[in-house]
Amino acid sequence: MGAASEQEPSSAELMVDLIISLDGYASAEGWPGWWGLEGPEYLAWLEEEGQKGRTYLLGANTYRLMAGMSEEAAAGGPGFSEEEGESLTGLAAVPKVVFSSTLQGPLGWPNSTLVSADAVEAVREMKGKGSGPLGTLGSLRLCRSLLSAGLVDRFRLVVFPVITGRTGRERIYDGYPDVALEMVDSRTFDGRLQLLEYIPTILDGPPGSANLPGS
Repeated sequence: MGAASEQEPSSAELMVDLIISLDGYASAEGWPGWWGLEGPEYLAWLEEEGQKGRTYLLGANTYRLMAGMSEEAAAGGPGFSEEEGESLTGLAAVPKVVFSSTLQGPLGWPNSTLVSADAVEAVREMKGKGSGPLGTLGSLRLCRSLLSAGLVDRFRLVVFPVITGRTGRERIYDGYPDVALEMVDSRTFDGRLQLLEYIPTILDGPPGSANLPGS
């Protein structure tokens, strides 16, 4: 059984961070960012998290999307709320590692490093070198690959109280392995958003005597 929680201690702890609707989507067609439900407590928490010195990991599609949005927000584009604009422009200052075999360097988004090697092996090497705390930025396929490889130390969700069965896009859990989750933190933002943080353990199959965490 592969268990992310059984890794040797490392200063390069990897946190997968996802926002999700109640029915498991990362976004929805026609809905605003954060499903229009962001509030002051959640936004203050996002600002605090951005100051924790993580290096963010992302794939090519997320890079293209987020870099473009960040540039548009910095130019005062009208498509963003004040809070969204501040969050997007702030991402330019944080260190980012972009995994892609198609992008060409140097990358235009500030503080972005392009890595063309296999993402799983590259992150495994980063963790082995103790290169500081790591986090993900979107990039659902990258998150799935890193979790499946047992490289994720913390799996954190912010659940938004919406069901987007008709308009939902980007199903998060398709293709995931079976995973046992040990809750280590939870809180509520603005009376409606639920943060859930877990230590993940990859299971070889359905729960049973041979597959329970710690067995």
